[in-house]
Amino acid sequence: MKKYFSLVLFAHSIFALPFAMIGFFLGVTTTTNPFNWLILVLVLLCMVFARNAAMAFNRYLDRDIDAKNPRTQMRDIPSGKVSAREALLFVIFNCVLFVLTTAFINPLCLYLSPVALFVVLFYSYTKRFTALCHLVLGLGLSLAPIGAYIAVTGAFNIVPLLYSFAVLFWVSGFDIIYALQDEEFDKSENLHSIPSILGAKRALRLSEILHVFSAICVILPILLTPFSWAYYFGVTFFCSMLIYQHMLVKPNDLSKVNRAFATTNGIASVIFALCFLLDAFLRTYLKF
Repeated sequence: MKKYFSLVLFAHSIFALPFAMIGFFLGVTTTTNPFNWLILVLVLLCMVFARNAAMAFNRYLDRDIDAKNPRTQMRDIPSGKVSAREALLFVIFNCVLFVLTTAFINPLCLYLSPVALFVVLFYSYTKRFTALCHLVLGLGLSLAPIGAYIAVTGAFNIVPLLYSFAVLFWVSGFDIIYALQDEEFDKSENLHSIPSILGAKRALRLSEILHVFSAICVILPILLTPFSWAYYFGVTFFCSMLIYQHMLVKPNDLSKVNRAFATTNGIASVIFALCFLLDAFLRTYLKF
């Protein structure tokens, strides 16, 4: 189990999981659907299984590329910690568990489960033919809030979709920052990414634009849902973290990319979700 946790970088679940909780509790607090522990557990399991499948498939598909890249040569498959066959079996196992779990939630989740799997797995192919691969990654993670909302309600709604768009633009933006590390390698291997096409300076500008859109998407729900001070604080903090990560990374200085990518965005996601949950508690139980 330890080597599989290493393969899928379980800690990276911190990006999408908090937004899944936002989608779940949005469904509980803004509709007549009651809180259900079983549904919450099933949503969490779906997040784990989908993340495991997506990450392991990415490592499986990119194993030859990772072996050539000095930055990724020590990843689990190139270094021999996990075989390609083991990784593929792990992908299949998690895909099956994901679909089975959705069957216990509601029919709509089950019907949409192949679509969700296609999106999160298809991302791994995209760098081979399009620089829009960052947006496809963002699309995969953006399924978290709307998927959790559907698990509770069995229906779509504009507010969770806004959070999905927030995740889409947020993840796409910080993935461009992360891809700056491989700009020259991607060019040499004919791989597609925004930095390899636009260069570091213009890639960072595009990342900033995407993060502006993400900020707009977490602000817009204020027009559609009554929030307390807790949500306003969360929005302010989240937007501040978006700005902060762009202060860390410069076109000629990539030394703080990992800090901007993992630490800053992880904190932004968790704190924003906690503020949302606090707001939901204040409005639902304390009538703020």
